[in-house]
Amino acid sequence: MKRILITGMSGTGKSSVIVELIRRGYQAVDLDTPEWSHWVSTVSNDGLTPREGQDWVWKEEAVRHLLRHNKAENLFVSGCAENMTQFYDLIDIVILLSAPRDTILERLSLRSGNAYGQSLEDRRKVIELIDMIEPMLRQSATFEFDTQQPIATTVDEIIAKTV
Repeated sequence: MKRILITGMSGTGKSSVIVELIRRGYQAVDLDTPEWSHWVSTVSNDGLTPREGQDWVWKEEAVRHLLRHNKAENLFVSGCAENMTQFYDLIDIVILLSAPRDTILERLSLRSGNAYGQSLEDRRKVIELIDMIEPMLRQSATFEFDTQQPIATTVDEIIAKTV
């Protein structure tokens, strides 16, 4: 059984990849949803949080249970949270999705169903987080995929490397 984390900054296509994996019949879960994640208060001033005084983190007990007890041969999970490294002992492969800043900002301005990244302040923060967080994600990634190509192509490449 493989546990595969698909991570990356906002707007890199994590949710779209999960939808395509599900469409193809794979067990896949988007952890960047209220079912699996929640906002917590923080006093950190390190600039690494998406909102001042708040951070989006995975619900530890629920995510740990999912990773330990799901019976799928290959389980894909996606998300990016400050506490995700606490789960690396349960994850076999880390996939980093990336794209140029301009592409990310354009995607965020066009997305529906999630308003994060559409305000000027959010967009400033997204750029700041790309500069600070993406290099750390890259260090722990097993593979990196540039998502400027069609989503089906990205998913084909992910499957070829992981399944």
